Amino acid sequence: MKIQWFVPFLLLIYSCSNTKNNEPISPGNNFLNGVDLSYVNQIQERGGCYFDGDNEKDVYQIFSEKGNELVRLRLWHHPIWTKELYGDEGTKMYNDFYDVQKSIIQSKKNNMKTLLDFHYSDTWADPEKQYVPKAWEQITDINVLRDSVYNYTFSTLDRLGDSDALPDLIQLGNETNCGLFYSDRPENFPSCEVCNDKNWENAATIFQAGVEAVIAIEKKYGVDIKKILHVADPQYLDWWFGELSNYSVDYDIIGVSYYPLWHTAISFNNLPQHLKSIGTKFNKEVMILETAYPWTREGNDDMPNLFGDQTPLPNYPFTAEGQLNYMRDLTKGMKEVGVVGVVYWEAAWIAYPIKTLWGTGSSWENCTYFDYENKSTIVFDYLK
Repeated sequence: MKIQWFVPFLLLIYSCSNTKNNEPISPGNNFLNGVDLSYVNQIQERGGCYFDGDNEKDVYQIFSEKGNELVRLRLWHHPIWTKELYGDEGTKMYNDFYDVQKSIIQSKKNNMKTLLDFHYSDTWADPEKQYVPKAWEQITDINVLRDSVYNYTFSTLDRLGDSDALPDLIQLGNETNCGLFYSDRPENFPSCEVCNDKNWENAATIFQAGVEAVIAIEKKYGVDIKKILHVADPQYLDWWFGELSNYSVDYDIIGVSYYPLWHTAISFNNLPQHLKSIGTKFNKEVMILETAYPWTREGNDDMPNLFGDQTPLPNYPFTAEGQLNYMRDLTKGMKEVGVVGVVYWEAAWIAYPIKTLWGTGSSWENCTYFDYENKSTIVFDYLK
């Protein structure tokens, strides 16, 4: 997810689950309804509360009891800035290993599968920015970078395995439309950029390093973990995975971000067949890793919201019913064409004064599954 107030960059360029953790996912059998809950630890630890009706509950419990099956979590390499934002009040980092470990354990405790999203950065990675982790800035050889990615991915998952917190799916990079590690790239750092430099060989080498680390973890723990590559905007899937197909990268799932108010090249009505054709062409499963839709134009704090000023999709007004119908119809359409899951981005990022790079609060409260009293809304009905 790109958290900025922007017009999308034109590129070439979070119940009860009846499936056991680590069972293989296959189209039509184990479709996964998911949500990204990467902000909730920070919100709950700092005093934020969630309600189901008048009952205050842990947010993981709410999503599980409502029928959610998968929790997606972002992982940053060393996000010290998430602690430094709080100054003297900062006690921990967020979206680092320990924060993610806590979330995975909570999710599994509530019978939900987990998807771990390696950003391979200390901060947000998206189509406009892919920063090199500070710990890797001095690397000048692609083989050293490859080993660093492999060792980091393996050691992270191995530590999670030691605490019975292995994720069920792994995302290798976040919205890597133009590759990896190219923003303010240090001099002599290996280029893994694919839009301008067109260095697909290096990019593929890094993706395969992540894949091989996951495979090694699968063998060590006797589990099956789905490996996902991720591009924002359905219109770029054919080009991106077409280019990647020239290299041997052993991934399982084509992941895509689909925000219909931004990603307009493929219409909502045409999306199912488009994703079906992509899956067929590349003989891969397909999964929507991010989507969202506002239930109101109004905000609930001083941070400007990313959605609400746009024109609603036909038949989907910016109301609680409109949001519910969007998710119901999107999910129905994806199931019909064999897409293996839909994940909603930051369904619980309520208006609570946590600190972010863009200020205090939320730019997303009008897109969550909670009203402005932090009570669960009717949108959860699509999970029934």
